[in-house]
Amino acid sequence: MLESVVWMLLGGFFAGQLARRCRLPALVGMVLLGIILGPQVANVLDSSLLQAADGLRVIAVMVILMKAGLGLDREKLAQQGSVALRLGFLPAVGEALAIALASRAIFGFDFATGLLLGCVIGAESPAVIVPGMLRLKSLGWGVKKGIPDAILTGSALSDVLLLLVFSLLLAFLSGADTTTSLPGGITLSAAQRLPLQIIAQIGFGILLGAVTARVLIVLLAKQNWTQTIVQDTLVTASVALLLVVVAEDVPIFSGYLAVMSLGFFLIEQDAPLARRLRGGFDGLWTVAEVALFVLLGASIQLQVLGDSLLPGLLILAIGTLIGRAIGWYLSTVKSNWTWKERLFLLPGNSAKATVQAAIGALPLANGLAGGDTILAVAALSILVTAPLGAWAIPTFAPRLLERGEVDPTKVSVTRPVTILAAVDTSRFATAVLMKAAELARRSDGDVIVLHVVRTSDPAAIANLEAQTQRLLSDIRHRLLTIPGAVPEEILRVAQDYQATEIVIGKRGHSPWQTVLVGSVSQAVLEASPIPVLVVEADA
Repeated sequence: MLESVVWMLLGGFFAGQLARRCRLPALVGMVLLGIILGPQVANVLDSSLLQAADGLRVIAVMVILMKAGLGLDREKLAQQGSVALRLGFLPAVGEALAIALASRAIFGFDFATGLLLGCVIGAESPAVIVPGMLRLKSLGWGVKKGIPDAILTGSALSDVLLLLVFSLLLAFLSGADTTTSLPGGITLSAAQRLPLQIIAQIGFGILLGAVTARVLIVLLAKQNWTQTIVQDTLVTASVALLLVVVAEDVPIFSGYLAVMSLGFFLIEQDAPLARRLRGGFDGLWTVAEVALFVLLGASIQLQVLGDSLLPGLLILAIGTLIGRAIGWYLSTVKSNWTWKERLFLLPGNSAKATVQAAIGALPLANGLAGGDTILAVAALSILVTAPLGAWAIPTFAPRLLERGEVDPTKVSVTRPVTILAAVDTSRFATAVLMKAAELARRSDGDVIVLHVVRTSDPAAIANLEAQTQRLLSDIRHRLLTIPGAVPEEILRVAQDYQATEIVIGKRGHSPWQTVLVGSVSQAVLEASPIPVLVVEADA
């Protein structure tokens, strides 16, 4: 099993990077590697790892839903609340009904079996949609109108609805449909219980997420039971996973919705803690993403496609372009979305992956007629829509959405940090190099050490090189020695190397105005478009 884990993590990572270098989504490489390593082709992965695949997928989906919750914006949700709520029901219902009707003609299914297929295919993939929407938020696409937040919320709600209807239909078609007796002699069939189950799963999921968030804030922020980001993340991830596990045993609430609500209430009630957790879950997702998509590829049943390939593609097209499109239109009618923003729902709200892998084989396992066809179409939906959705979201967002201001309190905004340390060959260079090193260690940044040569002194330059290597030995750095006018060269090099800030020194303890007027530091301060940190050499 350990060898299989190495193949999965190491191979999956480099397969994803190779796909990126070919201008494809990373998950394409991971899924393809999973297919190759899985039982369908090379059969390299150990059976014990494949048996644990469902549990590992649950962990991965929990991580990505926590990231989604920690990135939700209450103001944007309030602005698009009606649209988000409608996106949670109408597209899913439209796609499921369209597939149910089309499968009668294409596969000869009865309506109930066709609707079962519609529930399998209509569920949206958090593993594709959530990272895509968070990426758009970090870049500012659609944030002005809260479009990514509406899609994130709608996707979570739609999966609750379709999974409940799926379980109802599966029980009915398997002959296990039961009634529930209530006080007063009232009995409810499974169909009559469905609206109550939907309300309970959503309501209790949100309530439990809020209560759990409050408990975590008391433990982690108020009473300081943890001291590091890693400990915060470990405790929060364990509690979130517990919500999912309990929901499977006590299905009165949606575990995944509770996890997403947990992240949302954390950011609303304690933003500093949420920011720390966001960084921790970003790290967890780096590992979880590889495991999720490699195991997803390994679980795809290639041999079941067979004669269902072309009919399956037709079913997917009808469900998306007719059923789901009608739902998208009804969800955004009378909203402030433009036609381009509505059109973005086609690439942004259609990907299938994790849910289909989890439930696609259940009809066949229960011995239902048409179960093999349902499994084939589920596998086909993963192969087609997951890579297509992961590619289409970042490709079409700049063409269809308006770019707004990024809110760093809701998403992780990372950019490479390059610090320009402007030094001479005097003893004052030490303070500048030490401050640049301190800043670089905090931000995991690089340092450009710049010395503008006015008089050639090989011995002094050699001493500067040795000092730079000693003080910046654990930091990626580069030493530049160039001739020219000092302020102009500092600004030019900062622009050429896309420096994020400049560190420069000043001499002595004279008052600020006396020292800087007419000096190099003053010239750089006045002309620089990026922040300049002036270090006192003797400090």
